[in-house]
Amino acid sequence: MNSGQTVFSQVTQFMPLRRFQTCVRRYGGNHKVQRFTCLDQFLVMVFAQLTYRESLRDIEVCLRAMQSKLYHMGIRARVSRNTLANANEVRDWRIYADFAHILIDEARRLYADEDFGQELREATLYALDSTTIDLCLRLFPWARFRKTKGAVKLHTLMDLRGSIPSFIHISDGKLHDVNVLDLLLPEVGAFYVMDRAFLDFERLFKLHQSLAFFITRAKKRLRFRRRYSNPADKSDGVQCDQTIVLESFYPAKKYPEPLRRIRFLDPETGQRLIFLTNNFELPATMIAALYKARWRIELFFKWIKQHLRIKVFYGTSENAVKTQIWIAISAYLLVAIVKRKLCLEQSLYTILQILSVTLFEKVPISQALTNQDYRFHDQTERKQLNLFD
Repeated sequence: MNSGQTVFSQVTQFMPLRRFQTCVRRYGGNHKVQRFTCLDQFLVMVFAQLTYRESLRDIEVCLRAMQSKLYHMGIRARVSRNTLANANEVRDWRIYADFAHILIDEARRLYADEDFGQELREATLYALDSTTIDLCLRLFPWARFRKTKGAVKLHTLMDLRGSIPSFIHISDGKLHDVNVLDLLLPEVGAFYVMDRAFLDFERLFKLHQSLAFFITRAKKRLRFRRRYSNPADKSDGVQCDQTIVLESFYPAKKYPEPLRRIRFLDPETGQRLIFLTNNFELPATMIAALYKARWRIELFFKWIKQHLRIKVFYGTSENAVKTQIWIAISAYLLVAIVKRKLCLEQSLYTILQILSVTLFEKVPISQALTNQDYRFHDQTERKQLNLFD
């Protein structure tokens, strides 16, 4: 990297700018714009994410204090909180959603060989879940969730190789999780791991017909008839491994083919879990292990809420909220891409902390991120994902 460039401009060099401009032209983002372009808006918002800015005024004061360095950071226009607020309000959020998906494709390619602890050869393992971001209903009346509460939901399908989201949908809080299955394009041979909120036999049968596999948990009152019982080694926690058919009228009509039911006793927690899957080939212990890997998406949600600005928003309109969330996701992906391309050993958290105080420095980014001793790790980080470790 050129030592004459700021660390921020070196980070943004990993952006595919031509494809970003394609997204801008697709939705007419720079139509009649003279100064503060979509690229300026994106860079300012990424800066706000990386440096944990609290408000529009905070962003304005910080960047105006460094006005002489903005040109070298790629920000060509003078930053004003009113201009930024207006851009977030009126410029189509789909510009940044489309660009985030471009970064998703690149990040997934870079992390395709990441080990997630299970031997599945070339199969892809996805975890599907959602997280709720609470909003004040008085300030965000469009995001009605309950009578006195507002919220948006971040529905995420995460590739567990590298913990990179492969599909994201932002909805109001009222959309039930199971409806997101209608938006997915099932991948042949892939495994989709879900909790009980996604137990809808009609939608699961569509996954089955698409030659994809699912693993979910059964509800307590599930009515079924056992056809066959496979041998089960209780020393491994597998209490039973059955082939079943559904007995209730509507579930049986929606899923007319056999299912595999596994009752598993977790030796670590003592919790008894019942899994349903359409895969009859993998060992029962592997099915349980794949479901256990689903906790990675919970860590992902926890991590982005703690380290990205998606709980406090710079605008109150639906467009402004979605714009900020998509740019936050883009910032996360951009740092993940930097981590892999520079072969950095530091955790994503450590990289973000270093970037937050060095963005204006004119030193090679590899030097800024590797010239410190980060061998010490707190005991609380041991259960983090490989990407975050």
